[in-house]
Amino acid sequence: MEHIQKTLSGASGATIGVSVVLVLLGAAALLFGPGQRRPLRQPLYFLLAHFVFKTIELVLDEGAPMWRIAKTLALAFLLIAAGRAAVLLFVEAILAGRLKRTLPKIIRDILQGVVYFVLLLGVLRELGLEPGQLLTTSALLTAVIGLSLQDTLGNLIAGLAVQMQRPFDVGDWIQYDNEPKNIGKVLEINWRATRMVTLDEIEIIVPNGLLAKAPLRNYTRPTVASRRNIFVHVGFDVPPRRVQKIILEAISDSPGVLSEPAPSVVTNSFTETGVEYWIRIFTDQFHRRDAVDGGVRDRVWYAFQREGVVLPYPSRTVHLQQHSEESREREAQRRTKKRKRALEQVDFLKVVAEQQLHELAERASTRLFSPGEVIVRQGDEDDELFIILRGEVAVVLEAGTETMEVTRLAKGKFFGEMALVTGEKRKATVKAVTECELLVIDHDAFEHVLRANPDVISALGHVLAERQIKLDEHAARVSADERSNLVERESSQLIGRIKRFFSLK
Repeated sequence: MEHIQKTLSGASGATIGVSVVLVLLGAAALLFGPGQRRPLRQPLYFLLAHFVFKTIELVLDEGAPMWRIAKTLALAFLLIAAGRAAVLLFVEAILAGRLKRTLPKIIRDILQGVVYFVLLLGVLRELGLEPGQLLTTSALLTAVIGLSLQDTLGNLIAGLAVQMQRPFDVGDWIQYDNEPKNIGKVLEINWRATRMVTLDEIEIIVPNGLLAKAPLRNYTRPTVASRRNIFVHVGFDVPPRRVQKIILEAISDSPGVLSEPAPSVVTNSFTETGVEYWIRIFTDQFHRRDAVDGGVRDRVWYAFQREGVVLPYPSRTVHLQQHSEESREREAQRRTKKRKRALEQVDFLKVVAEQQLHELAERASTRLFSPGEVIVRQGDEDDELFIILRGEVAVVLEAGTETMEVTRLAKGKFFGEMALVTGEKRKATVKAVTECELLVIDHDAFEHVLRANPDVISALGHVLAERQIKLDEHAARVSADERSNLVERESSQLIGRIKRFFSLK
């Protein structure tokens, strides 16, 4: 009984310690939100353990071995409860509140470890042991422990470096090697390793030392939008611009595909199976990347089916076709008829006889141009006439570094007639606005027509002269007689130039 009274009278220090713990926990509870108070249970459990061992201390006789053990454990659990409560209050409540974000787990663990280490030194002093003497008398033990913990300490330091540089945060999607299966979402960064989970719902524990040495890919930075690359092959018979247009229209509203940055399609390479197209999309749903990619492929497949675009098989096909002389003749006639219809739309060729026009159609050729390509450039010396079968072109004048679009020409229009008949330099640059199919008549083909029928030159000169006069603003204000004289003079000059250009008498 006397022992219990003596213990109670000397229990003021423990009472103060318990009060301090309760004050710390109360302050932390006020600062934490309703859903953040779960960590406060841990110091309460330590405090409960303190009461248990304190009760055992009161029951046992002073000086007994179990009494000393109970007393030490009661003190240890009280200090642990105080240390844990202090870290929760000052580090996770006050400091994190000022920073407006949760501190990384590795930082919290290290701070908590430092606090526990200081408390351990206090407990050792209470037991009559001097920590400094223990360290100096066990140099060999210290060396052994240091060597055995070499990798652990390396991971600890690497973890600190990761947290200082912050190449990734919890919630980021990262890849630390070349294996796509190891792409994972960061769940936790602790003092030894980083914990991730993959799309296969497999948890990966990666030592921090490995992450510090590896070239990391963070798919969540600098923004949550990341690019996905999808490749598709199409046969050589389909124009690239048509394929790109079909793909872009098909994937514009595909689930998970962002409109900004906008999707794009690039003609990537030519392979044995066809043309390879590189589809580049952006998504902010990296966790659904496989589903987003699959949705894009589905859209492309259905769009190709609707447009009659065939996806080539990875095989080699030998086509054996037997063409008779009759079938080849029909095909040639079909092409010539189509070209002749286009030639009939050219005003200055209306003076050409039916037979010569047919021959001109046979000698003409067709060319395809993609959007943005220059068809002819201002100042160039060539001798070709272009008739637009499909698409639209822009006529651009260049003056030094400045350019000005004069007009646009669409299906049925033509350009380059003066270069064809006189060989003069191009007066403007012509660019394809959309994908264009052009019918081309060159110098040799037209020369054949003129030599077969030299009388065409006079009629041609007259038509071109009238056409030039109509484009002249000054000529539009003169009288009919004066205009007739202008046409005659211009026609005479053009006829001379045409004859000289084609070396005709």
